[in-house]
Amino acid sequence: MDILTRAELEGLMGVEQKWCVSIFLPTHRKGPEILQDPILFKNLLRDAEEQLVDKGMRRPEALKLLEPARAMVKDTDFWQHQSDGLAFFLSSDWSRYYRLELSFKEMLVVAERFAVKPMFPLFSNDGQFYILALSQNDVRLLRGSRFNVSEVDTGKMPRSLLETLSPDNLGQVQEKHFTLHSGGSPGSVTGSSSPVATGQGGAKEYAKQDILQFLHRVEKGLLEIVKDDKLPLVLAGVEYLLSIYREINKYPNVAEKAIKGNPDLLSSKELHKNAWDIVGPQFLAEQKKAAERFEQLYGQGSERVADALERIVPAAHSGQVEILFVASGVQRWGTFDRTANEVQLHDQAGPGDEGLLDLAAALTFMNGGTVYSLEADHVPGGKPVAAIFRY
Repeated sequence: MDILTRAELEGLMGVEQKWCVSIFLPTHRKGPEILQDPILFKNLLRDAEEQLVDKGMRRPEALKLLEPARAMVKDTDFWQHQSDGLAFFLSSDWSRYYRLELSFKEMLVVAERFAVKPMFPLFSNDGQFYILALSQNDVRLLRGSRFNVSEVDTGKMPRSLLETLSPDNLGQVQEKHFTLHSGGSPGSVTGSSSPVATGQGGAKEYAKQDILQFLHRVEKGLLEIVKDDKLPLVLAGVEYLLSIYREINKYPNVAEKAIKGNPDLLSSKELHKNAWDIVGPQFLAEQKKAAERFEQLYGQGSERVADALERIVPAAHSGQVEILFVASGVQRWGTFDRTANEVQLHDQAGPGDEGLLDLAAALTFMNGGTVYSLEADHVPGGKPVAAIFRY
């Protein structure tokens, strides 16, 4: 699996060239279906070539643009190491691909911008959250969504208690390994057994002031990293450390439940699964609440909601859209004149046209709004797009 970061997504959204090719297809991790994935990809590349030529590009230039992707068709190792979906982006000076834990519908878009809407579930549809895995031996900070997780560079944050000890205290524990663990199994969300101190060679337990100093420095490093973020933070660790950390914590959105047990025994993937069990219901409830809010305002004839791209795209451009619901796998073509703030819709893609649903999603996302990319029949209001405005 490849990690698609917010910065990379914003980079893709910032590309604006005459020829941008976006390809999405479902892929398989194992089984005979793996043999069909490169065939589907090859067919999509052939269609991309024809679309580029139809739009006025010379065939040799089209083949050159697609060459980084065409080279992957016969790469057996590449197709044997896939996730659930493949996203491939190509332009005259840009080539990127992502193997993601998100099963895409087969889709090809040739326009002046990359199509990114199918990937928004990784960022907004199911929320973002942090995981802080605390132990005396290793501190990890991860950022995840429903579908993926990546470790955050913690910079100057201490990675272990030993890093924070004074020379005198460090000498007292040198060459003595000491851990605290609970009787609950690693990854348990509900375990509540008391922590047990264990050591080697009769080592003494770290003094509480040493642990406090350690956790204060972890807290300071965390706040420097997350800055003004208010994403949920799920804690992972033995109860003894977590109880002390909660006493000094200043981050405003720490989840009440925690992943209890020694996090050193859990991989990032295992931490991610346990954390999603905690925060997932909250995010899904927020999405449902937002949809109900749209329906209520729409029923009242409020100007705070809209389901027409002619209103939504200019509002997204100005940062007015608070929440956007958009149909995945659906395209609406046209132009947006940013000077006149006007949208023109077309039945089919023409010269200079762009995907207006993708544009509305990208503008909303970059201006701090929330984007829910849903199946078409799940978009409130019954149309491919719906928005709630901030004002």
